[in-house]
Amino acid sequence: MRQFTVEKTASRGIAAAPAYLYQEPDLSAVTDCITEEQEENEILLFEKAKVSVSDELNLLAEKNDIFAAHLEIAEDFTLSEGVLSRIRNEHKNVQLALQETVEELALIFDSMEDAYMKERAADIRDVGKRFMAQLKEVQRPDLAQISREVIVVAKDLFPSDTVKMNPDYIKGIITEEGGITSHVSIIARSMGIPTLVGVGKLLDSLQNGIEVCMDAENGVICIEPDHDTLREFQEKQEQFEKRQAYLEELRNQPAVTRDGKKIALCANVGNLEDIERALPMNLDGIGLFRSELLYMENDHFPSEEEQFQVYKSAAELCPQELTIRTLDIGGDKELTYFDFDKEENPFLGWRAIRISLDMRDMFKAQLRAVLRASAFGHVRIMFPMIISLEELRAAGELTTQCMEELEQEGRDFDRNIEIGMMIETPASVMLAEEFAKEVDFFSIGTNDLTQYLLAVDRGNRKVADRYSYFHPAVVKAISAVIAAGHQEGIKVGMCGEMAGDPNATLLLLDLGLDEFSMSAGNIDYIREKILNL
Repeated sequence: MRQFTVEKTASRGIAAAPAYLYQEPDLSAVTDCITEEQEENEILLFEKAKVSVSDELNLLAEKNDIFAAHLEIAEDFTLSEGVLSRIRNEHKNVQLALQETVEELALIFDSMEDAYMKERAADIRDVGKRFMAQLKEVQRPDLAQISREVIVVAKDLFPSDTVKMNPDYIKGIITEEGGITSHVSIIARSMGIPTLVGVGKLLDSLQNGIEVCMDAENGVICIEPDHDTLREFQEKQEQFEKRQAYLEELRNQPAVTRDGKKIALCANVGNLEDIERALPMNLDGIGLFRSELLYMENDHFPSEEEQFQVYKSAAELCPQELTIRTLDIGGDKELTYFDFDKEENPFLGWRAIRISLDMRDMFKAQLRAVLRASAFGHVRIMFPMIISLEELRAAGELTTQCMEELEQEGRDFDRNIEIGMMIETPASVMLAEEFAKEVDFFSIGTNDLTQYLLAVDRGNRKVADRYSYFHPAVVKAISAVIAAGHQEGIKVGMCGEMAGDPNATLLLLDLGLDEFSMSAGNIDYIREKILNL
């Protein structure tokens, strides 16, 4: 019997079943160069593959919204242009042109520090694999064909693999790579399949059919368990299922502490599909809509009308509250259609509100779209990365200009729309009392705030153990911000990882936090914690 622990729980649960090793065929590109006469044939092969992939994704999109985004990637001008350019200008065969283009696009997301954005690289690579399978005329393994209880073990999985799984047979998923915010993890959670990701080298030590037990609640994997261990895991599984049923029953209750304090539980999302997946949690609203994903998944700066349609749909889906953070690009988030100057310290450079205030036409297009959407629900505007009253006032003045323009045009919008800001820098903490006099709400972004306060790069493994939002300096900063907000009668929320950590709930309630916004999968657990305090 071998047992070890891992850190990344993507979907909670307990499972015990034989291992099914998932291994893909070779989808690497041939590297032969082509002649000028062969170019048109290679282009024809790509266009033919594109039609087939689009047809596949159209069918999948009818069943799962994730594949609507995949369809957009497959039909995106940037992908096609990248492939065709490499064929025509660099004389690369279609497979190599596709492989290089997909990897170039995926690396833009892969290099980001934000886990949510980072995982979008997997979606691009998934679409790339579909194309490559068509070009190479090979069949990828079909997990829909599994008809016995197994735990799937793979180097990595993609949404198109996971969506075919039957949870009656797929009792668990373990991957060597991947992250908890990936679409694979999201699908696994929606299906109730226990999932552990990023566990490191495991395939080499396993064979098909070997018994595996997994505790995705505590991050434990046991290979070839003895009789007593197997029975222990089976008992844990029964207890877990009872608890899940209990948590689902709690969704009917508002998050109110035993002494009567009502707490708002909200979700962090990046698109409409995220909102739809969060709604069953009986949430109080969307505490963070990451508008940058709309920019990053495009091949141009989205127009006012394009943005309005998305924000309007979001407001209609969740009319209770929709907090739209204005464009938070730069740092580790880049755009394929806009060249950022290379910076020595991009996280301290030209990013977020700094870009918006320098590119005012772009910023006004977004503000107008958000304001127009405010006629369809309780929409709030939130500015990121504010460090001075001058920045805040400049953003506010542009918002007022947009309101006046819309008024003159006879367009509807909420004239009393709430305007707030992120608290995510030491400067915003130090000036919280002044900021609180000029905004309607605060939202504390603990991910960046912790990094900046402690001077610890959260992506650097050598100092990762020093990154903690329980550090006294971070706790004092949060306490000061909440006190400053309440002194001026404004609500203070939090949309960083700390808000979704049950170990932090009591502390944050004690400090007076009004709104907890988190990944939707954590809402049940935070609600339970609040109801028992």
